[in-house]
Amino acid sequence: MSFFEIAMIAAFGLSWPISIIKSIRSESVAGKSVLFLVIIFLGYVSGVIHKITKSYDPVIILYIINGILVFTDLVIVVYKKRRSIQKLKSAGIYA
Repeated sequence: MSFFEIAMIAAFGLSWPISIIKSIRSESVAGKSVLFLVIIFLGYVSGVIHKITKSYDPVIILYIINGILVFTDLVIVVYKKRRSIQKLKSAGIYA
């Protein structure tokens, strides 16, 4: 377990609640990339797998928490993007 690994994961972890709050409050999530969030989520999953198989230590908890936060943001973004497309379709704007 490295202090710098913990600091890095904790710093990233502080940004995800802010991102989630912005996603919830915003009418549009047009600037958010689903692909980017999926890549970040897969990175955290890879970190958890590494911690389980190669170097298990308590920092795995931070990886799991961050993964859950990223997944939460991903679900919100996908939901809002689909809702936005449905609104455009019902207005006859989106084919």
